Amino acid sequence: MATAEQESDSAYAELLDRERRISNVENAGMILYWDQQTKMPEGGTPARAKQLSALQSIGHELLTDERTGELLDELESEDLDDERAAVVREVRRKYDRAVSVPSDLVEKISETTSEAQPAWQRAKAEDEFETFAPYLERLRELHIERAEHIAPDEDPYEVMFEDGEPYLPLERVDEIFDELREGLVPLIEDIEENGADIAADAFAGTFDPADQEALCRDALDLLNYDWDRGRLDIAPHPFMSGTQFDARVTTRFHEDEFVDPIFSTIHEFGHATYQLGLRDDAYGTPLGQSRSSGIHESQSRFWENHVGRTEAFWEFFLPTVTEHFPEFDDVTAEDAYEAANQVFTDNLIRVEADELTYHMHIILRSEIEQEFVAGDLDVDDIPARWNELMDEYLGVRPDTDSEGCLQDIHWTSGFASFQNYTVGSVFAAQLWATIEEELDDPMELIREGDFAPIRDWLTENIHEQGQKYTTDELIEEATGEPLTAEYFLDYATEKYGEIYELD
Repeated sequence: MATAEQESDSAYAELLDRERRISNVENAGMILYWDQQTKMPEGGTPARAKQLSALQSIGHELLTDERTGELLDELESEDLDDERAAVVREVRRKYDRAVSVPSDLVEKISETTSEAQPAWQRAKAEDEFETFAPYLERLRELHIERAEHIAPDEDPYEVMFEDGEPYLPLERVDEIFDELREGLVPLIEDIEENGADIAADAFAGTFDPADQEALCRDALDLLNYDWDRGRLDIAPHPFMSGTQFDARVTTRFHEDEFVDPIFSTIHEFGHATYQLGLRDDAYGTPLGQSRSSGIHESQSRFWENHVGRTEAFWEFFLPTVTEHFPEFDDVTAEDAYEAANQVFTDNLIRVEADELTYHMHIILRSEIEQEFVAGDLDVDDIPARWNELMDEYLGVRPDTDSEGCLQDIHWTSGFASFQNYTVGSVFAAQLWATIEEELDDPMELIREGDFAPIRDWLTENIHEQGQKYTTDELIEEATGEPLTAEYFLDYATEKYGEIYELD
């Protein structure tokens, strides 16, 4: 007869097997999504929508099977070690949410999402919001229905937010937004009114996208991107897709933009570094999966801003730039640093925004989608509301919807995810402050192109932890204190005060 310990081991092994199968189905869907955004011919959408819907349905059925619930019940009555308890906690959370949602609704959401993405691409290319509006309205209806199945007594928007950030209350995020408004708006105004002239046009010109791509590939080489487990492709909206064995980076190029593709590539490299830093031996389980959307964004914003936007990085990287673009031979590292960190409120595009005004873009989107999900904003009124808030927060109005409410792909997949970009920026600054205390002169490491100690620290303290800890626990484990906007505001005030020579 099996002992209680043996039965627990058997139940845990069976639960892991189920979780790995579910993860493999999800990862297969992720590759199909990557293909849809990068390689698939435009006419492939009807079949791809059905394929992704089928995979979503299979994964949902595996997760919500009665046996999954029985295994969870059995294991939750056991005295488990920390790692096993974390796995059971995370699978339980997914199970409880999934079992509440009918399979046919899961299929409808997946199919509508797949159909919405090319509709968004057409709408953006043709500057016709009305092409995308019906899909956006349908997605709102479907996601609200899903949220009501999961937690009928909660605000649907909060339920949606918990999909990507389950352990950080939306109320705390709203408090951080208030702190950022209070600290950043006066700083931005001070820069506009009193800031010194900087080398904003150091990289002006027009550029061959093929040459830009070659430079971005070299940037990934210098950052030690693992090409055996990744690749670089072009997508309408940059993203990273993958696992610890295959983390693919995408970017985009514009003939009149030089710096933005570099930072887009470094940003997605940060996401890939997180994926590649997850434990190989825990693949397909919560211990081998990233903690949350906000933590993921902290890694991309860390590499983009606390590494890529430093003068030390440009001292290291500028010789590579001039190899590809000799016309910049007279640009100094200080010039490049200033050009990479110019603050401009008249920029309409979020992914091209500077570190400070970026968060006004995020706040704008969060407010609009909360109003939309709550039913306080009709879909046809989104363009006008967008333009109104752009004028209020940044003093500029887009001339087209392509530059306005159609610029992001995110609403094709749902709502309540934009906050995580700001959560990521705030935590990235907190991580940098901790790294400055624990590593010997990390800025000198960047100057020398020795990124391994910084990456290894992040891997040990963030990546390899997977989902062992909840979000708040992971933040405290890594930095010794809860999430706070203090470090980001101090960093921003000091950095931009020096660049713009503010009193």
